[in-house]
Amino acid sequence: MAIFGPDRSQNWTLRKPSASGQKGAVASQNTIAAEIGAAVLRDGGNAVDAAIATSFAISVVEPWMSGLGGGGYMLVYLAKEKQVRVIDFGMIAPKRLDPADYPLVQGDGAGDLFQWPAVLDDRNVYGFHSIAVPTQVAGIALAHERFATKSWADLIAPAADLAADGLPLNWFTTLRISGAAQDLREFPTSSDIYLNDGLPPVAAQGKPPPRSSMGNLSATLRRLAEAGPRDFYEGAIAEQLLADASAGGSKIDANDLTSFEAVEHDPIEMDYRGATVFAAPGLTAGPTMFDTLAQIDGKITANDGSPTAESFGEYAAALNAAYKTRLATMGDADDSRDPACTTHLTTIDGEGNMVTLTQTLLSAFGSKVVFPETGILMNNGIMWFDTRPGGPNSLGGGKRPLCNMCPAIVSREDGFNFAIGASGGRRIMPAVMQNLSLMVDCGLSLPDAIHHPRIDVSGGDIANVDIRLSQDVVDAVESVLPVLPVEDSVFPSNFACPNGVADDTDAGTKVAQSYPMFPMSGSVGA
Repeated sequence: MAIFGPDRSQNWTLRKPSASGQKGAVASQNTIAAEIGAAVLRDGGNAVDAAIATSFAISVVEPWMSGLGGGGYMLVYLAKEKQVRVIDFGMIAPKRLDPADYPLVQGDGAGDLFQWPAVLDDRNVYGFHSIAVPTQVAGIALAHERFATKSWADLIAPAADLAADGLPLNWFTTLRISGAAQDLREFPTSSDIYLNDGLPPVAAQGKPPPRSSMGNLSATLRRLAEAGPRDFYEGAIAEQLLADASAGGSKIDANDLTSFEAVEHDPIEMDYRGATVFAAPGLTAGPTMFDTLAQIDGKITANDGSPTAESFGEYAAALNAAYKTRLATMGDADDSRDPACTTHLTTIDGEGNMVTLTQTLLSAFGSKVVFPETGILMNNGIMWFDTRPGGPNSLGGGKRPLCNMCPAIVSREDGFNFAIGASGGRRIMPAVMQNLSLMVDCGLSLPDAIHHPRIDVSGGDIANVDIRLSQDVVDAVESVLPVLPVEDSVFPSNFACPNGVADDTDAGTKVAQSYPMFPMSGSVGA
């Protein structure tokens, strides 16, 4: 029997307010970005317009998680057509990448995110060799071309202004920088932006947080707004990117940039207890979530709106089995629809159109490299690949890696539609699956589902169980896997960070909800 007596780092119960509005609502990991998206809705923009503006804004105010140097994908729900579209802009390895440049050595690998064997100098984890082709701009541009109503320049402008103002160095910024300071100081531009004489910045008590210059990022955003998105891949911005990449030894070349195109395609879908669930196909966590849902279908019961202890046991068993299949069989595949993964945001407009968008640099601060010419912090997408040769997800030039993202859209017969997703690496899918089940199986509202304690089973031989759950839940989960009791804490993040939007057509409400344990997250109505 597990003993619940860990050292606690917190003593509180937190709940973040939901937001609603006639013109829609936005949920994001940063309230400033959510406010920018909501302003677009108030000005007559649709859910895609709001998502694009929020996406660019959060790239500036939460730069360690996503930005122009990363990738991702989005799902778009078109209310009139009752149709879901996927915009795929998953990162891809440079075509000239040579696996021989990543020799295995003794030691720990990429840590908690992935259990790959270690590579010489951790060159798959940080630095120029860890950088995959940046695909973010192409994906956002395709979404704009297909579904937006506001001008490209207008949707970028708020982010450019934020970058010109500089990054506020508040306590949370200090916390995030501290975890990456050792690596950031190895790269001059990164050190100049994020460190103070080589150390994490600390705000003075009783004074407004100082701001750090974000280098040339604002100028790059304004250039992107004026010249258009293709400038990033074959114009002046592309030339700057390639110059910086070459100077650092990256294998990214002009062919990688000019040949990349984001793709629009159909989602995968399944029926789950009268609801239609939509997710992204390919090398994402979408197929694994569908595997999990199929295993729990009809087995989840509720008591006073919460899953029973036995239901948590069913979650654990299904997640454990699905992850074993995922890690053994998924990898390089002939599927051009495969996207990538981590910062999450959701939007809904007054017509009921919804967006669930996940974008990432992969690790916090990605490669730790800020390209000096552009001010862009680059991804470390190469870390997604298994460093062992001969596997389905092994390193290879021009390959797409297996990733963890799992945004989902759910359409119910009763008119209650919702979009949800999360950040949090391998913990994403268990969070999305449980939130979905809490709403569909247990009848919880979106706010109550996101606040509900969860378990995490995501590929290891152990189940993390929120210490707020009962001993009966512990016993049920422990009948499947060994249990580790953990806090749902601000830091470290033991669980994924979900947010979502919902459209209850019967009630005529549009609702957004962010995750309470992410300090800067917020939802804003329009």
